[in-house]
Amino acid sequence: MTGQAAKGGRRRVVILGAAGRDFHVFNTMFRDDATREVVAFTAAQIPNIAGRAYPAALAGPLYPAGIPIEPEEALPRLLHGRAVQEVVFAYSDVTHEHVMHLGSVALAGGADFVLPGPDATMLRAARPVIAVCAVRTGCGKSQVTRWIAARLRARGLRVGVLRHPMPYGDLARQAVQRFASAADLDAAACTLEEREEYEPHIAAGGVVHAGVDYARILAAAEAEADILLWDGGNNDFPFLRPDLLVTLVDPLRPGHESAYHPGEAVLRMADIVLVAKANAAQESDIARVEGAARRLNPAAAILRGASRVTLDDPGAVRGRRVLVVEDGPTLTHGGMATGAGHAAAVAAGASEIVDPRRSAHPAIAAVFAAFPHLGPVLPAMGYDAAQVSALAATIAGADAEVVVSGTPAGIAHLPGLAKPVVRARYAYEDVEDPGLGAAVDRFLARRGLG
Repeated sequence: MTGQAAKGGRRRVVILGAAGRDFHVFNTMFRDDATREVVAFTAAQIPNIAGRAYPAALAGPLYPAGIPIEPEEALPRLLHGRAVQEVVFAYSDVTHEHVMHLGSVALAGGADFVLPGPDATMLRAARPVIAVCAVRTGCGKSQVTRWIAARLRARGLRVGVLRHPMPYGDLARQAVQRFASAADLDAAACTLEEREEYEPHIAAGGVVHAGVDYARILAAAEAEADILLWDGGNNDFPFLRPDLLVTLVDPLRPGHESAYHPGEAVLRMADIVLVAKANAAQESDIARVEGAARRLNPAAAILRGASRVTLDDPGAVRGRRVLVVEDGPTLTHGGMATGAGHAAAVAAGASEIVDPRRSAHPAIAAVFAAFPHLGPVLPAMGYDAAQVSALAATIAGADAEVVVSGTPAGIAHLPGLAKPVVRARYAYEDVEDPGLGAAVDRFLARRGLG
């Protein structure tokens, strides 16, 4: 009975996700809807999510047994075995083609295929909201968010950073999280992936709010902040309705701004389009992404910014064999062959960039097999303890004298790591006057802040 509820029953729904937006879509659209029943989530992109359940404590009284999380490959079986009538796509940083292949599976199974929009899922905040998003993962959102946060704090404002979700552990315990210290990260047993996003904010004196239930997270952040800063994930649009939306485009990946979901939508929604990494790109590629931005969003202001990469100790790298560890998602589903760490090591005069494939633990070798575009760098895969151990074993086995870490989180604490680690740090800079800083200041003036 496609397109309508079965007689005497609720309309059956599957939500396609990756342990992030899917849970938010459920919380905002389905949790209290007695006319529809979510029979399953599916999982992609993130390892070890499938086979678990969205717990009853979060799912609400309509779901006393919780909701199973199945692998995405199970969608055809779910469509027929559970007589599913609606398939909801709810994750990010995938090609338009990928989305519609899944749409075709849903349609062939007789179901409706749904893309939930901002009006249905964005929460309204009682405080002003600045959101930083991007057309792809790895554009540099986090460094821009930290730069804006520092500017806001310099104005004397209490800043609440809300980070796009990364609930990879006990979902019920992760419903509402607040991170203000390294001890908070340890107490929550944060994964390496989580630390990459939270640690730099904390090191700069910020507080990060994250978790699963963003209505509750928002209420907690509003209680202690004058202004909210949404730190986006992948190329997703915000969970909060922004008063100022900054969307990054990447001139190192020209053409991607209109090829990925929901990055193109985020670009079309932007108040400001920021051409990131303009200091590291060809002028022709900068012009190409600026032209695309003007075509897709002629009303947006288009600005340029730089990403400055520095090594803590360049002398420790010069003339040595170097293993480079980079941010994982930027390389994997972000599609980059190398990252900031590789660029910094080459610029510092490394005698050799050691290819980690030669020492790859089987779990890391599987990552290289799944993403053949990767260059001679090691993605910092750390979604769980097993991956962290595999990462550490790969580093330990590499014929390298020094490790250059281009991840936002420190890796010196990894088990058995005996090699010296040199951090590659990257920070946003304005390169125009007026630039992003002036745009943020104008926004604050309009809102009577600072």
